[in-house]
Amino acid sequence: MTQPAYDVIAIGNAIVDVMAPCDDATIERLGMTRGGMMLIDTEQAGALYDAMGPAREISGGSAANTLAGLAQLGAKCAFIGQVADDQLGEVFAHDIRAGGIAFATPARPADPPTARCLIFVTPDGQRTMNTYLGASQFLPAAALDESLIADAAVLYLEGYLWDPEEPRAAMRRAIGAAKGAGRKVAFTLSDGFVIDRHGVDFNALIAAGEIDILFANEHELVALTGEADFEAGLAALAGKVQVLVVTRSEHGAVAVAGGERAAVAAEPIEHVVDTTGAGDLFAAGFLFGHVRGKSLQQSLHMGAICAAEVISHFGARPEADLQALVAEKLS
Repeated sequence: MTQPAYDVIAIGNAIVDVMAPCDDATIERLGMTRGGMMLIDTEQAGALYDAMGPAREISGGSAANTLAGLAQLGAKCAFIGQVADDQLGEVFAHDIRAGGIAFATPARPADPPTARCLIFVTPDGQRTMNTYLGASQFLPAAALDESLIADAAVLYLEGYLWDPEEPRAAMRRAIGAAKGAGRKVAFTLSDGFVIDRHGVDFNALIAAGEIDILFANEHELVALTGEADFEAGLAALAGKVQVLVVTRSEHGAVAVAGGERAAVAAEPIEHVVDTTGAGDLFAAGFLFGHVRGKSLQQSLHMGAICAAEVISHFGARPEADLQALVAEKLS
């Protein structure tokens, strides 16, 4: 097998996050589920945007956030995702390339527009997300560069993007390209609602050995396995994937690989500002450790450090120097 040119290539939603602080009463008044994620249509996107206070626009998308963290840590990365030929599409493309990530997916005509996620952040840092998928749900399989996928050590897939038909077909094709080249496939379950809709697909992929590294939080673990007990949920999945990583918010995270199990506590921080991107950056730290041959424990610790950094400020992209932060914390 040839040495890969990239550490990680990811396929995910190309989204610009629109973030604004709010109070709990606003969440209730707008009929949102606090701390959840809801898919919305064009009309809902307009109404919720009008209801927001002063907002910040920051490039996001789960898998793209993970790559932003990986690139900061020193990994060589590439991204595949669909934007429209519009202002937000230009913002997304500029931001991801400025982060040192290869991005060559052609923009499509501006209808529907580039995806955006309207995020309401309460004073405790909890985020309630409302996602308009726009152009991102029309990523065609024809947009894939299979030679590029085969040239990455890990293909990282975002569960959120499994919902629309076109990108689902693209990701199935990408899995085939990665496996055909002897590469690893990592998958993040993303959210309970995704599992409610596609859990049968995900379990079939796992059973077929198509997923090597699986990321979940403890709620997603319950949704996928049907096991309310955490240990029972771990046991149900641990033997089916090479590496299983489960995050537990303030209780840290657990990873199981083969016969080895490791756990890490959450990194202490002074104040949680915004939990957007915590799981994405945890995956970044863990994957960086994994592709660099670090131990399971070290990889978990890297994930915890990266997650703590991103929840200490608004936005799902790191602001501190992650490479320096990890080096300091692990010294």
